[in-house]
Amino acid sequence: MPIKLEKNLPAVDILRTENIFVMDHLRAGSQDIRPIKILILNLMPNKIVTETQLLRLLANTPLQLEVEFLYMASHESKNTHSDHLDQFYKDFSEVREEYFDGLIVTGAPVENLPFEEVDYWSELLEVFNWAKSHVYSTLHICWGAQAGLYARYGVAKHALKEKLSGVYSQQVLATHCPLMRGFDDQFKAPHSRYTEVRKEDIQSLAHLKILSAGPEVGLSILASHDLREVYSFGHLEYDRDTLQREYQRDCAAGKSPNLPHQYFPEDDLNRLPCLTWNLAAAQFFTNWINYAVYQETPFDWSQFDSTERD
Repeated sequence: MPIKLEKNLPAVDILRTENIFVMDHLRAGSQDIRPIKILILNLMPNKIVTETQLLRLLANTPLQLEVEFLYMASHESKNTHSDHLDQFYKDFSEVREEYFDGLIVTGAPVENLPFEEVDYWSELLEVFNWAKSHVYSTLHICWGAQAGLYARYGVAKHALKEKLSGVYSQQVLATHCPLMRGFDDQFKAPHSRYTEVRKEDIQSLAHLKILSAGPEVGLSILASHDLREVYSFGHLEYDRDTLQREYQRDCAAGKSPNLPHQYFPEDDLNRLPCLTWNLAAAQFFTNWINYAVYQETPFDWSQFDSTERD
């Protein structure tokens, strides 16, 4: 599948070694079609890793995607070199007048802070408000999902007794929702978080539907009936070794973390973790691009106001 990217983005070479088709902007310019424009607001510390994870999953659609990356100018990144941000990212002032078919808001390692104490919170609120009229469908991931629900509806996040970390089974509850097409009754997904959104806090939001949930993780995926809002509290985009690297990081920081749940075979740290969520991840992102974005987004963005839902 062709993803239109800057030729020198580090993820391009990684994806090509995995036999994933990416297209640089020069070749894409010769195709006489309108690409689907996707903006990724990358709030994760290691931005190159997250870029690669998301692009790998977006590569499962036959549509041409034009992907751009956004960062928060009000936050100083400590784990990604400024040269990378300068070359491959835009700040909000550079996209404010643009329209996008889809927006992905990643997670962020700030769960234990009140939302208002996150240094880029005001800027993030601007993005959320802008997206209502400039983005057709927004996919919020993990903390990005919690932040989106709080910003739009005032839904609180609640601290867990201990970190939820591991690979968990979730039940599909909305089998007729297009985002769940192709899913089995149950699927596995990684979760890695200290907080949760509770079912009772979203039950009054009649236009949101619970698509999946699990006994250990609680709410898993929510979406509005028009699919313009999608909230996923897990990390379907994670690589095989992401939870392993997070566990090692937490150990090095003296946090004494529990082993990730159902991750290492027989809880043996020396064994390769099993990749058990790849098919669900590919299906979910393909469904989002196809049914929430491509099938619904206006071809002519001058028509967008007529499709906006308050």
